[in-house]
Amino acid sequence: MSADCLFRPLASNPHTVQIEFEGTSLSVPGDVSLAAALLASGIRHTRESAVNGRPGAPYCMMGVCFECLVEVDGQANVQACLVLVRPGLRVRRQRGAADLVLREARADE
Repeated sequence: MSADCLFRPLASNPHTVQIEFEGTSLSVPGDVSLAAALLASGIRHTRESAVNGRPGAPYCMMGVCFECLVEVDGQANVQACLVLVRPGLRVRRQRGAADLVLREARADE
């Protein structure tokens, strides 16, 4: 099923910001979530499954399904639906499972 008919901007937004997606500069609405901005820009998938490489895209738009995972400014496993767009974001598709970087627990915590 094509997502083309499901996602259309409700109104024109005069406030835009520049972000980078996969090395390409995009002008996106400035007061929406990153997931909404990517969908409005024609990006049809934001991640690839760690199991079989299947493309995934924003689905629930509220942080429940984890289908919108992206890498933002070098940080992996970011839910695009929970991040507000800001100028200069560098976004890449989440390709498979990202390594978790665990910090060492300090004695005073």
